[in-house]
Amino acid sequence: MATTGAAGTSRRSGISAAAPPPRVAKVGTNGGKTFNRIAVVVLTVFAVLWLVPSLWAIKTSLTANSVSALGTQAILKDINPTLASYSSLLGGGDLWNWYLASFITSTLSAVLVVLFASMAAFALSRMRFRGRQVVFLLVIAGIMVPADVLIIPIFQMLNTVGLLNTYWAVIFPQVSSVIALFVFKQFFDGLPNELEEAARIDGAGNWRIYWSILMPLSRPVLAAMAIVTFVGVWNNLILPLFVLSNPDLMTIPVGLATVQGSYGQRFSDIQASTVLGALPLVILFVIFQRRIVEGVAGTGLKG
Repeated sequence: MATTGAAGTSRRSGISAAAPPPRVAKVGTNGGKTFNRIAVVVLTVFAVLWLVPSLWAIKTSLTANSVSALGTQAILKDINPTLASYSSLLGGGDLWNWYLASFITSTLSAVLVVLFASMAAFALSRMRFRGRQVVFLLVIAGIMVPADVLIIPIFQMLNTVGLLNTYWAVIFPQVSSVIALFVFKQFFDGLPNELEEAARIDGAGNWRIYWSILMPLSRPVLAAMAIVTFVGVWNNLILPLFVLSNPDLMTIPVGLATVQGSYGQRFSDIQASTVLGALPLVILFVIFQRRIVEGVAGTGLKG
């Protein structure tokens, strides 16, 4: 009887019982595909906007100085690339000193930033003491102070302790990275407390928990912060310009500033020095781009 009733209901509604169910449009899937297409278009536009100046710099660096001095049309019409600018820069010897100075200051700064920022973040995240939140708020407030405002006080302090014209004058002021501390604290806050409790039951102290448990789990963040710090110190111009006057200690940005000031209308040499200065960072990003993405994604900043 139930079957007969269902068949009768189907006949009354004009729909055959054997007919397939109506197709429902997959709104979510279509919307996702549309968003992906829009995202690809936007990313392509931004990539082109970023690539055009880079390609122009490379084209100019491969043009003779006599041609590049004539202007844009002469550079575009030139079909005889030359490596003369690169040869003069690499053969001069100054560029290698700049590379060495930038590598030393950037590497040591990255190591010290990762070490001290992670230790401070461990104290603010895992240790309980009076005024902990106030200390964290005061540290975060340092983000609102522009770094250029502190140049004169930093110069006076470095002069007092006799560190001017040394690599430490470039390294020490950049060790206190508020951004790195914030990122490490966000990551440590997201780790389960059971790991720490189990370690304390086994008799581990704060240093053992920090070094043997939290730090191995923080490898993506360590890599990301080390790379970001390395790039930031490598590109820093203002601080080395103030604290370094010895030509043998100049970093890449300061050296490039002297090149631009002394070469005058030799645009090809200027662009070649710019390309050579940015080349190590491009290689670094290509090699470690996955680490950077993993580190940022694992800090909890993605919401």
